[in-house]
Amino acid sequence: MVTARLQNYRQSPRKVRLVANFIRGKKIADALMQLDFVAKKAADPIRKLIASAVANAKNNDKINVDDLIIKEIRVDKGVTLYRSMPRAHGRAFPIRKRCSHLIVSLDTKKSTARTTDKKLTKAQKKSASQKKVTSVVTPKTEKVATEKVTKKVAKKVTKKVVKKIVDNK
Repeated sequence: MVTARLQNYRQSPRKVRLVANFIRGKKIADALMQLDFVAKKAADPIRKLIASAVANAKNNDKINVDDLIIKEIRVDKGVTLYRSMPRAHGRAFPIRKRCSHLIVSLDTKKSTARTTDKKLTKAQKKSASQKKVTSVVTPKTEKVATEKVTKKVAKKVTKKVVKKIVDNK
């Protein structure tokens, strides 16, 4: 994973996050092309930051640029400059000039695919552990069959079977 940082960018994090959310998870070429057409002030610094991260990946880690995607782009709040606006009757209202910290992490498609495979296997393991062996009466043969089903499914099936048996009598 390759990262690049931009600290104390003089625009509020709320405005920068609009652009950051737009390009999160996309390929580098797609993200840069879309940033060219976004009519926001934050698009230009984010484009430069992504270009810096791509240069880091190319020169330092010798990674192929075509395989990179934007794995993470984070916008955190930076320092806040406090100013005041003169108002009527000698009062002063506060003005907060907010700054942002931007962090971009790039990764290859292959490594992100591996992590999703691990998550799937964990989910499959969890669902397999929830399944238990219960006995279910099938409506046609009225024999007891042992199947792997969850408790909820077993309750629904047994209710249907009981209704059919009661209706038939």
